[in-house]
Amino acid sequence: MSASDAPLSIGAVSLTVHDLDAASRFYEQAIGLQPLSSEAGLRRLGAGDAVLLELRHDPQARRRSPREAGLFHTAFLLPSRADLGRWLKHVVETRLPLQGASDHLVSEAIYLSDPEGNGIEVYADRPRSAWTVDGGTVAMSTERLDVQDVIAEAGTTRWQGYPAGGIVGHVHLQVGAIEPADAFFGGVLGFDLTARYPGASFFATGGYHHHLAANIWNSRGAGERAFPSTGLAEVEMIAADEEILAALRNRVQAAGVAIREKAGGFALHDPWGTSFSVVTRKG
Repeated sequence: MSASDAPLSIGAVSLTVHDLDAASRFYEQAIGLQPLSSEAGLRRLGAGDAVLLELRHDPQARRRSPREAGLFHTAFLLPSRADLGRWLKHVVETRLPLQGASDHLVSEAIYLSDPEGNGIEVYADRPRSAWTVDGGTVAMSTERLDVQDVIAEAGTTRWQGYPAGGIVGHVHLQVGAIEPADAFFGGVLGFDLTARYPGASFFATGGYHHHLAANIWNSRGAGERAFPSTGLAEVEMIAADEEILAALRNRVQAAGVAIREKAGGFALHDPWGTSFSVVTRKG
């Protein structure tokens, strides 16, 4: 089972940006996403025919503080370690500034940010047979990444842009407190708690290491977000079928959380005002 085969997985991430052209150009050139559609004030980028990122233009939006709730990073999951190696060779050739690189035991990850300060992770998973799982808890850590070994995995093949089959594997959020995050993502949305770091919780369905994470490393005590604001606008979650969507709707309503109807599903807000939409998988 891959990250996208789980009962609930991540679809597209929507960001509000001041400079639409610059943001779009960055994700095309640095990450390799392809432009898929556009309209006034809106660009959709992705891989193959799958939309992974929606950029919403609002030049008047308040610039988000790095200490408030919202996005920590959007994590783009590549299909293979060789793909990650090819992307790293592209990083070296284009001198793309990076912020970190880590071996998380379950995955190998590179960190950077876009021109407006939105965090990005580009990563590849290790085979599930290599993960250590104990009673639903997935062993994860933050170790030094052997960057040269990952690059060597690419061989002589060059980066040709974000490959079809690449997805948004997870979204990591900044929140004001861990307890209400656990109650919302675990209790209301029904994700399993898969790991804890000091000041962070990790959530998934279907045995994945995490589809969502929430931390207070920069945002302890943050209150509800004030909009309009740059940064994270919405996270799309994909339910594998109508039965899962209906069960989630019932659980959300039973918890007294307000929902907004939308085509193919519904939307709701987390305790800090970030919007989550839930729809069924297309096709």
